[in-house]
Amino acid sequence: MQIRAAELGKRLQRELAPVYLVAGDDALLVQEACDAVLQAARQAGFTERSVFHAETGFDWSDVLQDAASMSLFATRRIVDVRMASGKLDREGSELLRRYTDRPPEDTLLLIRMPRLEPKQNASAWFKAVDKAGVAVLVWPLDLRELPRWLERRLRDAGLTLEKEALTLLAERVEGNLLAAVQEIEKLKLAGLGETVSAAALQEILEDAAHYDSFDLIDGVLSGDARRVSRMVQSLRQEGVSMFAVLGALTSQLRRIAEGGYVPGPRRRLVEGFAQRIGGVAAVDAVLAECALVDAQGKGQISGDPWASLESLLLRLCGVAVSPMRLSPAGPSWPSEAGS
Repeated sequence: MQIRAAELGKRLQRELAPVYLVAGDDALLVQEACDAVLQAARQAGFTERSVFHAETGFDWSDVLQDAASMSLFATRRIVDVRMASGKLDREGSELLRRYTDRPPEDTLLLIRMPRLEPKQNASAWFKAVDKAGVAVLVWPLDLRELPRWLERRLRDAGLTLEKEALTLLAERVEGNLLAAVQEIEKLKLAGLGETVSAAALQEILEDAAHYDSFDLIDGVLSGDARRVSRMVQSLRQEGVSMFAVLGALTSQLRRIAEGGYVPGPRRRLVEGFAQRIGGVAAVDAVLAECALVDAQGKGQISGDPWASLESLLLRLCGVAVSPMRLSPAGPSWPSEAGS
């Protein structure tokens, strides 16, 4: 059975399944889901735990052998498998399917792994795990969900933020839930009182916003110019390679031009983006501008590649910035026609 992470707690209160799969890219949310499973298992009498790290060359028969072996003290046990990817070879897939056909009564199998790709969700081993137990698919929080998530965390810590302060906190920790937890702990220790104002928050809050290239591309697709500008500055200050950002952008543009598979939640973003830039036919012109930014980054033509990249991204968001052009004096960006 597939469930969302938010549903896991209530399900664990009702019954404990023999197999749990927790998959997702957000380390905090995955860890907390696994911790909830482990706590419920301990309360049910599972007092022993074996941990396996499934990397290249991992032998799943070791897991089956450990799960099938009887404890010296005949206690119930947890087999905790931590996978570096969601890919299993043919032998591993067959062994896992064999295990899920008849899971031992005194053993709970917990598998944690990064986010699964659509083809992995359709694999035989995933279907077997899904049938025998519970698959918890952990999705990152989007900007609309983050304030509610923060409010729950703050409430658990005995704190309340004024609306303006909550907005400020969400902006500062966007993309980094671990940083959010740390900042809430700082607020708790600061003794600011149960209700915290934006001014009080500003005094002690560090800028813990963490972005990566793919977060930035999502901002471009959604047309959020303010967020994109802030993210570009953050990435540049953190020393992220401009080529990493440019590579993520060109990769996404090529997928759009080729009409490649787009997951359901992103399809509307991609369709809106394509319409905003003038249709799929306009992608080639954008890629040509990316090539100029790439040449700037390599020192082949003059100019600031980060400034050029930011201007390109803002134009893709819908801000009225003219395309980059190559003149005899080198590339240039005309002044903005609007904002």
